[in-house]
Amino acid sequence: MPYPIHQKLVIAIASSALFDLTESGRIFEEKGEEEYRKYQRENQNDYLEKGVAFPFIRRFLNLNKKYPDKQPVEVILLSRNDPDTGLRVFNTIRHYGLDITRAGFLCGNSPFKYIPAFNASLFLSANADDVKKAIDADCPAGTVLRTEVKDDPKDMELRVAFDFDGVIADDRAEAVYQRTRNLQEYHKSETDKVDTPLDPGPLFDLFKKLSFFQKLEKKQLKNNPSYKRALRTAIVTARNAPAHERVVNTLRKWDITVDEAFFLGGIEKKRVLEVMKPHVYFDDQMTHLESAAGTIPSVHIPFGIANRT
Repeated sequence: MPYPIHQKLVIAIASSALFDLTESGRIFEEKGEEEYRKYQRENQNDYLEKGVAFPFIRRFLNLNKKYPDKQPVEVILLSRNDPDTGLRVFNTIRHYGLDITRAGFLCGNSPFKYIPAFNASLFLSANADDVKKAIDADCPAGTVLRTEVKDDPKDMELRVAFDFDGVIADDRAEAVYQRTRNLQEYHKSETDKVDTPLDPGPLFDLFKKLSFFQKLEKKQLKNNPSYKRALRTAIVTARNAPAHERVVNTLRKWDITVDEAFFLGGIEKKRVLEVMKPHVYFDDQMTHLESAAGTIPSVHIPFGIANRT
């Protein structure tokens, strides 16, 4: 019986995002493929340490526990390894109890072209080149940045934070500011277009599908005030008034709501993110991510004009 992957919310992930491959990566770079292969075989039962995306993925998979009959989410491993060297990764997945059973091993090739085949709303990797190829092919992808991993097993809620322009929405508005470098002109443009919704950006599909779960949870909470939510989302943007209004109108057009929204207007995003403690934060601009990446699991979305200037 065919598996209905087209009906799932799917995240594809490279082993470099899920686990810490620092040591094995060093061996590959310094000693070559044969020594790397030997090392992985010898250590196939030595479990890898958690990587940047691990806390996010663990909680994402827990959404299936809320809807056991539907099993609405799926994580697919897409790896540059071959099945032989990838055995250590699957052994580690089993060790941590992650419900990941499907994979593609590309034997050294970039996995980006298989993202649509698995209906993935996001591909996560530590390989910036693979992510850039995916974005250039109009596939949703992000590069995980090196972060100290802290995963509280008692904290079951999944918190996801998004920048707006160039991530959820396209970068048309951002292009005005990048072209003029004039904040007043940017605000005038956004005020003039306040009722014109922006087009979707690279992570729109992920954002929209997470919003669907939020609507289900709000119904649960209404019927049962003691219900514990599994998911919270937030927008953390450098926009401020009057440019905030176009964001609100765009979300209304999409029929999407978020739990929290911050219009910071130049305030360092890290100040908010350290309070929120999201399990992943998506932004298209490295200038915003560099300050946060030391303590917040951060993902760079190399999309649009902000990554061409």
